[in-house]
Amino acid sequence: MYHLRLKGDHYQMGVKRGIIFRKCKISFPLHMDDFQLLHGKESELLLNQYFPEVCQEIKGISDIIGVDYFEFASWMLCMGCCMYNLEKNIPVEIRGCTAFAYSKDGRVIYGRNNDLPPYLKEGSKSEIYAPKNGNRFNITTSSFINGEEGVNEHGLAVAMTFVMTELEKIKAGFNSCFIVRYLLEKANNAEQAVLLLMDLPVASNCNILLADKSGRILVVECTPLSKHIRQAKELDGGNIVCTVNSFTSDEMKPFDAAKGNDYHSYKRYEVVMDSFMKHIKDNLIESTQELLRGEYGFMCQYDNEPDFETVWSSVIDLDSLVIHRAEGDPRKKKFITDNRLHDIVFGK
Repeated sequence: MYHLRLKGDHYQMGVKRGIIFRKCKISFPLHMDDFQLLHGKESELLLNQYFPEVCQEIKGISDIIGVDYFEFASWMLCMGCCMYNLEKNIPVEIRGCTAFAYSKDGRVIYGRNNDLPPYLKEGSKSEIYAPKNGNRFNITTSSFINGEEGVNEHGLAVAMTFVMTELEKIKAGFNSCFIVRYLLEKANNAEQAVLLLMDLPVASNCNILLADKSGRILVVECTPLSKHIRQAKELDGGNIVCTVNSFTSDEMKPFDAAKGNDYHSYKRYEVVMDSFMKHIKDNLIESTQELLRGEYGFMCQYDNEPDFETVWSSVIDLDSLVIHRAEGDPRKKKFITDNRLHDIVFGK
């Protein structure tokens, strides 16, 4: 996993990344059909309307590596949304992530297993951003610029989980990974994040988990046409919310197009909820790591799934901003402490 730091002007942050790509001779498979190109270009107009700074960051990369900006931005906006011609495109559209947040006695812990095809592991990144006129944050991603999860300097965690969408129901808008980036940079707490998210055009089905250090935790279940707030459940004097690769609320289940082909989503959800009831009591960091390692039930045990595994696991204390991360299958890789955001915000 790469650990990059970026700060300052968005265009120059893109230039810095573009120089790295060029030096490493990294190229991109921009194979898109007419539907994807149209979706990407229409979505870029909305991305530029709501988040023009990130468009400048994308342009910084495209200028340096010598690719057309609109084609490059379109490709990024199709990720996690409509990359369905799998044999020609990266990333492959299969995802099986689990994310949750738990609040009790003034402490808030966030956890995640990020489950993907293993070829995405090598290029995964955990990056520190300090953008001009935006929040400082850590974002972890199998892509770049956007991401699957993160936490910002105010103790707000944002995470996405992929939910399958019928192709004809996809609309122009933000994909889930750009939603994560936008909210990390723009919102100070879960309440602000909800307000921003409710105004965003969303391209395809997804869950967005929001948790802040005050104990406000929730999931927004999103489709291109509607959004539903799923509140945390009270549990043993605390509150817990979990999201997987399906919609959990009765209101949104009809929009889920996976038809159960979602890498044991229901099982993973039940293991998380059951674990916080039965097993996770005192040492929240250590016991949450045990949960992510699958010690309390099915979480990362994809041994019988071809070309699919947990590529990283995270546990974050939202008050201290200390991150514990296993860079790979947590059954095989140790959780290592990442203090970079903590040190920036609080000083060493």
